[in-house]
Amino acid sequence: MTDQRNCKSVSPQRRRLLKAGAAAVALPFPAVLRAQSSALKVGVILPTSGVLSFPGLATKRGTELAVKMFLEQGVRLDVSYVDTESKAENGRVAAEKLIREGCGILVGAWDSGTTISAAQAAEAARVPLVVNIGSAPQITEQGFTQVFRNFTSAVQLVTNTVARIKELPRSRDFDPKTTVIMHVNDTFGQAMFGGVKALWEKLGVGIRIVDTISYDARARDLSVEVAKAKATGADIVAPITRVNDAILIVREMVKQDYNPMAIIGPGSPGPYEKAFTDALGKYSNDYIVCVPWYDPSHPMTRRVLDRWRKEFPNERFELNSGFGWEGIQVVADAYQRAKSTRPADLHAALRQTNVTNHIMFGGPIVFDAKGQNNNIGGPMIQIQNQEPVVIAPNDIAQGRAVLPMTRWSARG
Repeated sequence: MTDQRNCKSVSPQRRRLLKAGAAAVALPFPAVLRAQSSALKVGVILPTSGVLSFPGLATKRGTELAVKMFLEQGVRLDVSYVDTESKAENGRVAAEKLIREGCGILVGAWDSGTTISAAQAAEAARVPLVVNIGSAPQITEQGFTQVFRNFTSAVQLVTNTVARIKELPRSRDFDPKTTVIMHVNDTFGQAMFGGVKALWEKLGVGIRIVDTISYDARARDLSVEVAKAKATGADIVAPITRVNDAILIVREMVKQDYNPMAIIGPGSPGPYEKAFTDALGKYSNDYIVCVPWYDPSHPMTRRVLDRWRKEFPNERFELNSGFGWEGIQVVADAYQRAKSTRPADLHAALRQTNVTNHIMFGGPIVFDAKGQNNNIGGPMIQIQNQEPVVIAPNDIAQGRAVLPMTRWSARG
């Protein structure tokens, strides 16, 4: 039972100090967020079934966690999700549905083709679309005025990737001279391949591309493609993949006993996902990817990771979940500043975005005239002990690169 006499004995100034102190302890973020009088309706478009369901569901989990954490700080977001079934043409259908339901802002759509489709509907209705993941140049190069992409363009992604490959430490046992590029032939894969090919020599990597091999995004057997790669004798295999085809490639490499010096995915989603390491076990180790990633040294990242482990103890926090989380942070920040649920007001606020305290590696979240955030970094990740580990840049590295990769037959 509360002692009313003790409550009355506390001075008004003391009560104010106690209240402020309690609030400071409760807030997991440095900025004080004021409670909103009404909820902002947010439409989230993701592939939660079909061939892209693994990363789509991971992105959804990151989104859900952010919604919950910002609600605890007074930011009320009423979120509706639509599944695109991993079909690009469903992006526009999903966006139109959410707009009809009154969503003042959209978030999505993971896949580049789907995002472009959704952007067309957002543009027609003049409703902002915050892109959480999607790297094709067309997303910000087609003149859309409603698009705000908090993800790297293919050019950024490739530039970061090629630079990291160039920086790889050479040794007596690891001094690669040649590489073969394998790539999925969808919108993402074609854009990434074109960028890698253009920048490879321009940036002076010093490793010759001896062949390029493309394959269908829905392929279920890549034995022929892997055999072609093996026949080149290339020192490095550079696959531009998603998670399912990355698994197929490694399984075929093991089956065919193809042991290059390294497998390095230039900007490839997939190998850092739990589905990849669960499917391949010890054969997932030593695979390298150069992708945007969370900053493991940042205090906010550690707070989010701690909460993630409580909410999703059996899931991995990675690129997809990280940008899912940060996409909601961008929305919450704009909503706080706009103090409105009107799309036009949210659009104006998004134009003024400048978020310096966030979890993904890179500079402040700022959108240029085309709606692109150009400040996203590109760490290098290697799978070690079946977990993704940052190996570059040095200031956030969690471990050292294992090069050359361990031969398949020597993995126990």
